[in-house]
Amino acid sequence: MKVRYDPKDDILYILIREGPVADTDEVDEDVWFEYDERGNVVGIEIWNAGENVIRKSLLEIERYTKALNRKIEA
Repeated sequence: MKVRYDPKDDILYILIREGPVADTDEVDEDVWFEYDERGNVVGIEIWNAGENVIRKSLLEIERYTKALNRKIEA
């Protein structure tokens, strides 16, 4: 598996398996799955990744570390 991020277009691409893409489907807003000829997922594109993935992940990490710090201080 390989992960690439294109900051110019704000697209996160997860390559699961090398090979040709036979079909693409939008499975959620700004989330696209790419399938091979047998219907297996070979790649995932996440558009607006800065907002949809990176920012949300950072907020979750912040919440987790704040809760952890409160436990340590108690």
